[in-house]
Amino acid sequence: MSALREGPRMARYISGSAYRLPSALTCRRLATAASPPAVETGMADLESSTLGTSKVALDESQLRAFNEKKSAERSQYQYHPPKYDRGPLHPVQSPVRSDPVARNFMPGPFNIPRLKETFDHTISSDLLTLAYLHKPPGTPKTPERERLRKWVGDSPYFENRPLRGPRGAGTLPILEKDITFRNIPQIHAVHMDSFVPEGIKNYDLIYVARSVMQSISGRCPRVTWVKTPVSSWKTQKGDNAGCKVTIFGDQAFEFVDKISNLVFPKIKDWPGLKAGFDGSGNLTFGFTGNEMALFPEIEFNYDSIPGCTFTIETTATSDRQAKLLFRSLGIPFLNSKA
Repeated sequence: MSALREGPRMARYISGSAYRLPSALTCRRLATAASPPAVETGMADLESSTLGTSKVALDESQLRAFNEKKSAERSQYQYHPPKYDRGPLHPVQSPVRSDPVARNFMPGPFNIPRLKETFDHTISSDLLTLAYLHKPPGTPKTPERERLRKWVGDSPYFENRPLRGPRGAGTLPILEKDITFRNIPQIHAVHMDSFVPEGIKNYDLIYVARSVMQSISGRCPRVTWVKTPVSSWKTQKGDNAGCKVTIFGDQAFEFVDKISNLVFPKIKDWPGLKAGFDGSGNLTFGFTGNEMALFPEIEFNYDSIPGCTFTIETTATSDRQAKLLFRSLGIPFLNSKA
């Protein structure tokens, strides 16, 4: 009965397949009102209504083949995500990672960090208000200072020679951009590294450092090695002497929230964080072994806890923008200039 409901499509499939009706069913019954002809012996068991029609019952194998053909035709029009990312201007874009169709599918996010939600709803708008600079229409732009120096002299080689770098620095510093709704500084990543020179002789100390760092970061750290030998530390090139790990996104916000609300208040007689900025809006500070034990994931569960250095990477374009961001996130600083 399922084949009869398919209608014309089934009829076209039957006509195109190798299935052929028996020659006895192709004969046409000629009926007259006066004298009906005698029924042939091969058709005695068939009903009179089935003779001369195109409706034929199929077996299960033919129905299965027909359904497989329909599913194959339908799969040609299914969406397949692109294999390569060809840039933000390409008309075909890859779906987000939370989409089950994506090739790099990863379930989540299952929760939104408290600090990130506060940043999105409160801190970002406050930063725009604090850093707002009113410029009336028609205000001429301030000319930028010369960052590259020209060659001074009458030599003909100076004509097409590239400009020199800044005096006293090998690289150009980042230009500070105004904070707008498209350029709000926020936390990008947190880098952690621990140097354990005693681990060269006692490898168990490196295991402890990895366990401590994995407990507070939630990710498995990578073991680092010595690149430049130091005779006072008795280190040689290639020795394993530490570990490092980097966290991004929501994990970075959760870590900053944890150190600003749980770790810093536990430090006894702590005056505040020194402004250890690098000129590009990134903050670096360190903890000793006793201060590392103040993390709620550790709590003196290890015999010898090594110290650790943290670098909070932000999208700020200057140190003062980064300091404004950290102060709004609740990180205290000493009363000194950044």
